[in-house]
Amino acid sequence: MSTADRTARGDGNGQMKRILDYAALGGPAALVVTLTGWLVSGMLPLPMGPSSSSPDVVAFFTEDPNRVMAGFVVSSIGVVLMLPMLALISVHMLRMEGRVPLMAFTQLMAAATTVIINMFPQLIFAIAAFRADRDPGDIVLLNDTAWLLLFTGITPFMVQNVAIAVAILRDGSRVFPRWLGYLNLLVAFAFIPDVLAYFFKTGPFAWNGVFVFWLALTAYSVFLVAMSVACRRANASLGVVGLPQPVTAGA
Repeated sequence: MSTADRTARGDGNGQMKRILDYAALGGPAALVVTLTGWLVSGMLPLPMGPSSSSPDVVAFFTEDPNRVMAGFVVSSIGVVLMLPMLALISVHMLRMEGRVPLMAFTQLMAAATTVIINMFPQLIFAIAAFRADRDPGDIVLLNDTAWLLLFTGITPFMVQNVAIAVAILRDGSRVFPRWLGYLNLLVAFAFIPDVLAYFFKTGPFAWNGVFVFWLALTAYSVFLVAMSVACRRANASLGVVGLPQPVTAGA
């Protein structure tokens, strides 16, 4: 290989690693932009609960509809910013699993599903504010639908976390640190109470309660930040020529 060829390959690898490092920032970027949208819309700092009266729900969406729609449009954009990082996780899982990347593909499919589950409720919230003269019952229905979709469709998130954990804990090459596997199991465990939001309109298991809204938000925020840091560190050990080469024995 000529000096020019080696230089060109080195430049290409450097550019790709920079792209991968930017992709790793997608998780924290999604978190910041989504939470900013929720603050603008009024969803934060104290979200409405299922026990809120119909007039209160209608007032939330109709008193300043442009602000509400703008906030949820921002949050819908924020959600999709995590996609590059979620894809990058599977890139590194391919390195761990070698020729049978079952967990890598499971994670990728589950991750794509979670983005859809996160994005569509933001759009439904915005739709609820679209017409101020909408029937109050329809506004309440849209609000209920968005909230319950956002927090009870939790199983793809759990599948994603478990797939990442299994790949990490089975990996001998330490692409990701072992503690990250246990963290993903804890995150999956933290999502379990979310399905109880169907059965409680007040208290810690309501959709705005500590064991549903706040626990899930905290766990998912930790997941996004931890995976971002781990991906950036894993990028440093990635030899980029074409596709990443598996590092597992027998690959």
